[in-house]
Amino acid sequence: MAKRKTNEAGSSTGHRGDVLRALGVLKAATADQIQRLSSPHLTYRHTTKETPAKRKEARTASHRGALNDLRRHGLSVDGGRTRGGEEVRLLTASGLAAAGLELDRGPEEMGGMPKSAGRSGASHAMTVNETVIAMIRPKPDLDLVAGEPAEAVAAAQAVVDAPDGIGTITSYATEVALPSTGTWKNPGVGCAWADIVLTAPEAGLPLLFIEADNCTEEAPIIAAKFDKYMRHYRRQAKDTDGRDKAMWRTRWSAPDLQWGDATHPPVLLVFHRVGKRTALKQMERVADLTREHWQGQWAEGGFRIYNEKMPIVATTLELLREHGPAGPAFRRFGREGYQNLWDAIGNPRRDAFLARRAEDARRHQVQEAAEREAQRPVCGDCGQKFTDDRWKASLAVDWGRGDSHPHLCDDCRHQALDAERQAEQAERERQEQEHQEQADQKAGGWISRFRT
Repeated sequence: MAKRKTNEAGSSTGHRGDVLRALGVLKAATADQIQRLSSPHLTYRHTTKETPAKRKEARTASHRGALNDLRRHGLSVDGGRTRGGEEVRLLTASGLAAAGLELDRGPEEMGGMPKSAGRSGASHAMTVNETVIAMIRPKPDLDLVAGEPAEAVAAAQAVVDAPDGIGTITSYATEVALPSTGTWKNPGVGCAWADIVLTAPEAGLPLLFIEADNCTEEAPIIAAKFDKYMRHYRRQAKDTDGRDKAMWRTRWSAPDLQWGDATHPPVLLVFHRVGKRTALKQMERVADLTREHWQGQWAEGGFRIYNEKMPIVATTLELLREHGPAGPAFRRFGREGYQNLWDAIGNPRRDAFLARRAEDARRHQVQEAAEREAQRPVCGDCGQKFTDDRWKASLAVDWGRGDSHPHLCDDCRHQALDAERQAEQAERERQEQEHQEQADQKAGGWISRFRT
């Protein structure tokens, strides 16, 4: 490809757009992460090269070229290296603005820079990025893998056939302030900062906050984040209609009872064992310290209700990569075993109880309808069943003083009434005829006597 002076690394507009969108969301990322998010088919190319390092260099070449061009234009900068030695790239202020145009987001929607970006190997930022990739589960375009070795095509096909992830890169935001004081633009000191915010109403997840932990922080520090979350959840603010509502609802929308019966949006904790602590121990300790925020109350139906609570769900990055959101990778605090993400943040026992109750009510209605149908009268003439209106009318009329024929359907009753009216009319006409004949006979008698 011929290089242009303005893009000396030879990158295409599409690849630069990929980089801007990815870094606009992730803020700090490697070329490898950007490639896996934006062009997953490249993962299954260049598989015949001798070493993993050469394969990686080949599949990331296009996005590395785009990153270099953006750096020359002052839109990105080097952000140090990961612990594995990979280059980390960051956006400048101008780059963040350009990314906002690509993502169709205003400056206040772009979020802050990640914790320790470019320092100490950016391990937290890398875990955040890997969490986003594991949630999305990008699928390769098989047409772009055609012609590759059979094993590479089979590997790509397996990814395509695996359960879907959630959303695209534009469904996510990182380092988003959740102010308990201050404003969205200028949050107060001590507010919560969500590592990741997912909005995917099309997937049944209108709002999900995600926290990533490398098993390096003490459990009380992690638990304290949920105190900040709850302070934000409880904060009220006036919306455009002048009414007070939960402040988070002035920025994001979510139907009531979207998370079972929990009042507040769910939070997903993703543990990645970089530090010395084990993920399971971290889950157990954080769950114990945050009990007041998530523990529900037992209801008579054998389920818990979570009014004024937030669902807190935990997993590991390894489980998330293996199973994805649709698999059994998630533990809801207060529950045993693993569930898919939707069941974990919802209330399946409550849903099952309500479904059973609705089914019982439906069956009762069916039984009542059958019993009532068995009692429905039939017409004594044509044998047709009474309509509901006719049945009601037949029971409401005082039959001792009328001729409404309670044993007949509407049609036969009308026919009977017509026949009766016709008979009555004929009888009246006959009587009138007789009276006329009698009158004529009397008149004839009078005339005869007068003549004599």
